[in-house]
Amino acid sequence: MDATTCFRLPHVLLPRPGIDLAKWAVIACDQYTSEPEYWRRVALEVGDRPSSLHLIFPEAFIGAPDAETRIARIQDAMRSYLADGVFREQPGAVYVERTLGERVRRGVMLELDLEQYDFSPESSSPIRPTEGTMIERLAPRIAVRRGAELELPHILVLIDDPAGTVIEPVAAERGALEPLYETDLMLGGGRVAGYGIDSVRSERMVRALHALAEPGAFAARYGVAAGTPVMLFAVGDGNHSLATAKAYWDSVKGSVGMDHPSRFALVEVVNIHDSALEFAPIHRLLFGVSGDVRQALAAEFGSRLTCTELPSAVAMRERVEAAEGRHHAAGLIGPGARFSVIEIVDAPSAIAVAALQPFIDRFVAGGGAASVDYVHGDQALQRLAAGGDKVGVHLPVLPKADLTRMVVREGPLPRKAFSMGEANEKRYYVEARRIR
Repeated sequence: MDATTCFRLPHVLLPRPGIDLAKWAVIACDQYTSEPEYWRRVALEVGDRPSSLHLIFPEAFIGAPDAETRIARIQDAMRSYLADGVFREQPGAVYVERTLGERVRRGVMLELDLEQYDFSPESSSPIRPTEGTMIERLAPRIAVRRGAELELPHILVLIDDPAGTVIEPVAAERGALEPLYETDLMLGGGRVAGYGIDSVRSERMVRALHALAEPGAFAARYGVAAGTPVMLFAVGDGNHSLATAKAYWDSVKGSVGMDHPSRFALVEVVNIHDSALEFAPIHRLLFGVSGDVRQALAAEFGSRLTCTELPSAVAMRERVEAAEGRHHAAGLIGPGARFSVIEIVDAPSAIAVAALQPFIDRFVAGGGAASVDYVHGDQALQRLAAGGDKVGVHLPVLPKADLTRMVVREGPLPRKAFSMGEANEKRYYVEARRIR
């Protein structure tokens, strides 16, 4: 596979002038999955105005009894919006600026070729996952995509461009670009703006991407053998959404032909070296806990594990953050107002989540807990784990400088190993794209 042919400039749809973008843009559907009240607030904010909320399925409601009705309503809304002229066409790459407090994250919208993406653990394709894919989570997403006229992307894909050759030159010339949209984002999301990139700058950007994909430069960058398959794009956020697009494409390409628009997926590309891009952990929240988590951990890791009780969540977090090297630490919250730190020495894995996820899987499978969810944000975990038969597992931050090297050399990390920012920093839907 040729990494220089795994992407193309997009053809996007944007809300037509006059539509209130503050109501249109809502956060990625895979956020606040344990907080349906967040999505109810969004629904109250939006009302019946044109909004991407009517075109997505918030995953907080995936198991709800009305799931099939929701999917039908989403697909009907897509057809209605297209028929009613809600969208305007915008050909070419789009430069995106996301303001998050004092930080400004920069990205570029491109289309990725799903023929050159493989989400298996053994992936050597130019587009690769950074973390494991939970196949069981794809079915409800595929049900939404099947029969849908549009895709709305919340996928953030990483490039490893330490010299800043791809996106940064576009950002430096933002004043010469065509303004496309700008709006505040609801419920603490900051602000977003988009700009059209002209053909000259687009060609320069494409050449820079091709240079990153040059096999010799790639091998030198990662210290791997000559001829090692090149990874140009690493899927950061939205791994399961891109895997859904791939699975759906594989299921239809035999009947629709290789030139069909669903062969491609619209994503935002971000440089992992962007100073505004901050990594955050994705914590685990165990529901229906009937077993003793601490006792089970002691049985799992034996003398390599110590468990220390602490007086507060603040003290717990400080101790987790202080752990270094192969000495892994994680916090435990609950049951009730109980805070602990577990520390593991001589762990077989380079990161804490890789050491703990197999234990969590076995603990749930063995009946120690009914289920597990994945929670963004320290305060959200503390709040959600505070009462009842729940236990929160507070995980440390993954250093972002290590990510792409680990993926190239060792393969994808465990599922939900990290997050590109906190929940309110995720991508909000603005652009759409036809997939039929």
